[in-house]
Amino acid sequence: MPDIADGQSVEVQGSARSPYVLKNIGGVYSCSCPAWRNQSAPIDRRTCKHLIRHRGQQAESERIAQPLSAPGADRDEVKPAAPPVLLAETWDNSTDVSGWWLSEKLDGVRAWWDGRQFISRQGNVFHAPAWFVAGLPSAPLDGELWLARKAFQRTVSIVRRHDGSDLWRELRFRVFDAPAVAASFEERIEYLCDCFSRLRLAYAGVLPQERCRSVDHLREEMDRIDSLGGEGLMLRQPGSLYEPGRSATLLKVKRFHDAEARVIDRQPGAGRHKGRLGALLVALPDGTEFSVGTGFTDAQRNNPPAVGSTITFRYQELSDRGVPRFPSFVGVRTDISALA
Repeated sequence: MPDIADGQSVEVQGSARSPYVLKNIGGVYSCSCPAWRNQSAPIDRRTCKHLIRHRGQQAESERIAQPLSAPGADRDEVKPAAPPVLLAETWDNSTDVSGWWLSEKLDGVRAWWDGRQFISRQGNVFHAPAWFVAGLPSAPLDGELWLARKAFQRTVSIVRRHDGSDLWRELRFRVFDAPAVAASFEERIEYLCDCFSRLRLAYAGVLPQERCRSVDHLREEMDRIDSLGGEGLMLRQPGSLYEPGRSATLLKVKRFHDAEARVIDRQPGAGRHKGRLGALLVALPDGTEFSVGTGFTDAQRNNPPAVGSTITFRYQELSDRGVPRFPSFVGVRTDISALA
């Protein structure tokens, strides 16, 4: 049976009603089955019977025999504490943000550089090769490991590897803050620009910032980023300090899309929703199925849309498989015929 090419996926029939999906993204193979998803092994060391059956025992044995860490890494390393990152609130679509600092919201992986290694928001180490981090300053940096727009899943597959892969050459560390500099945002950005202009690193640089002139300017920039396939925008209050936790001095702006889907099943709730609707199983006109479990009022959960009805839902973007990400219920369409 032919192998799965990089960036491709295949469906295989397992014990479930729907087929499982096997993927190869940057040399990291995955399966949508529970056995693969629930393993505690690093993502590039997991396998399952579906991958073994499709690729062959020898190919899978050779693949997962990679070293767990990059050469010279400490295999008994202690997981570091989660870094004190600044988190954004969501712009309310009305607050005047004239004069705030505007930058693109990158669809990558948030990374904290502690002077020695990259750490995720949850305190997990990203095993970047030595040549990737060479020359980075010893001071903490907050930024994003980024590949390109619409390349989030490939970015994740690369940064989760434990083998110091050359695939890291596809990535860049885009720095947007200096947490240890106890000064205004403008002074921190000036510090970063001075620092990186001297270092001239191949794989790291400062994310550009510009002043937001008005709400109209913000929406024009959102239109531009959206047309390029970007995720959204970030806004930073002038003169603000770096403070751990969620703060109204940092705002995210993301565009949501509306679409229609046909209700094909109603799934029961659990916890506080026990005895009423948990989620709607819906289908797009092309047959793509997914669940919508948020956006409902208590009254709507007690009296949910009927099977066969058409609903409007809101979502952020489509996954590589065409499934809406973060779908939220808006309402039942009564002005159109049910979707086929």
